[in-house]
Amino acid sequence: MSAQLSVARLTKRFEAGTPNEKVALDDFSLEAGRGEFITILGSNGAGKSTLFNAILGKFLPDRGRILLDGADITYMKDHRRAASIGCLYQNPLRGTAPSMTIEENLAMAYTRNASRSFFAVNRRDSAHFRELLAGLGLGLEDRMKTKMGLLSGGQRQAASLLMATIAKPKLLLLDEHTAALDPATSVKVLDITRKIVAENGLTALMITHDLDMALDFGSRTIMMDRGRLVLDLSGRERADMTPRKLADLFHSRSGHDLSDRTLLAT
Repeated sequence: MSAQLSVARLTKRFEAGTPNEKVALDDFSLEAGRGEFITILGSNGAGKSTLFNAILGKFLPDRGRILLDGADITYMKDHRRAASIGCLYQNPLRGTAPSMTIEENLAMAYTRNASRSFFAVNRRDSAHFRELLAGLGLGLEDRMKTKMGLLSGGQRQAASLLMATIAKPKLLLLDEHTAALDPATSVKVLDITRKIVAENGLTALMITHDLDMALDFGSRTIMMDRGRLVLDLSGRERADMTPRKLADLFHSRSGHDLSDRTLLAT
């Protein structure tokens, strides 16, 4: 399987040279194959969100390289790489325009593939958006003129997922995108996530604090600790893994126990 994403020896220190220096990424390397869905675990401060921000171009690394579909994006401006990377965050309010309609938000995200301003949505585009919304099973296809700010958290997160994937990105980043939802809504959005990733053959990385979810989604699970990759599970080893076995394996590899209670709430 060819690598869609290659992160090589990435290192990032914040407040370097001061008493508050923190090593957020420590010689971190990872390759994600084309169409691979990887779940990412780690206690708070393990470097998960820092990894995502490095891939998104929110800061420059101190050392290392990031390649996406063979192109070196390490020093590429964040707005340029945004055309190839979709991202969904924990907060349903983030990444959308609440005063604009669902249709306008989708058109804004779709503009990378469109030939006109997103304010001029033609019938074909509108029909395409309606079909995509219908696939969510939430009835949003009949509410395309509704402002995003009036949707529930789950509806907005589902619509945001469409926005993040409508232009067929080379990489999809999911940063605990169901953590702020109630359990029933979370399950629904996760089902939609699984469906969209599979149908579009997307390369995806998903951060989660739920051990069961990490082992259930995708085909590979990695665990980070103190900015390093300490576990990389796939195949039969992953299929036979349980949350308790995973916690024990993490201890044997890292030398300490999981400190985040949510990682052990199984």
